[in-house]
Amino acid sequence: VRDVATGWSRGSRGDGESHQRWKEKIIKILAEIQAPLSLLMLRLCNWALLKLLNRLFLNVQLHQGQLEMVLRAARTSGVPLVFLSMHKSQLDGLLLSFVLFSQGLGVPRVTVGSQVCSPRLRALLGRLGGIFLPSRTGQTPSDQDEGLPGAVLAVYVEEVLRSQQPLLIFLEEPPVALCLSAPAREWLALVYRAVRNGAVPDVLLVPMGISYDVVP
Repeated sequence: VRDVATGWSRGSRGDGESHQRWKEKIIKILAEIQAPLSLLMLRLCNWALLKLLNRLFLNVQLHQGQLEMVLRAARTSGVPLVFLSMHKSQLDGLLLSFVLFSQGLGVPRVTVGSQVCSPRLRALLGRLGGIFLPSRTGQTPSDQDEGLPGAVLAVYVEEVLRSQQPLLIFLEEPPVALCLSAPAREWLALVYRAVRNGAVPDVLLVPMGISYDVVP
């Protein structure tokens, strides 16, 4: 990303002020995509989620065969995990993150679709591992401004995979079922691009599923 911004700066002004302006834009875009994980918030939300599950459902069942498949995939060294899941309700991200975290697989980075989130909810989800597609327009849009969010996002996905953080991509957006959503298509393209460009040698695509007797 620095190389791209430096190249654009050379095309206009290569002074320190120009570099600082690009750096501020890049940091702002990165803040739109993700936030640092908060272990305190994770523990509090896991505790609250258990209370919520006891009120919403009679029980929660894990498919032992699927869980064993996930654990076996996690033991593959040197290859990042990309979980692919259908999306039945807005609780899916929290539930699947809770299951993976409770099984010692770490906190996944969970893609959040195009649904509208309030700033507070967006900040909370970011602290719990949620990641978002950045906005594509700025105050004074130009070809350079339009390309910078895509460049930052592409490199961010490469770094997530290179550091072997689990990535959870929801393939659809409720209530539209059995249809690959536009955000999912973009996230999958970024994963494919990371492998094609050699950022990581390979990825493990692991299907996951969640179902409800009655969707909350």
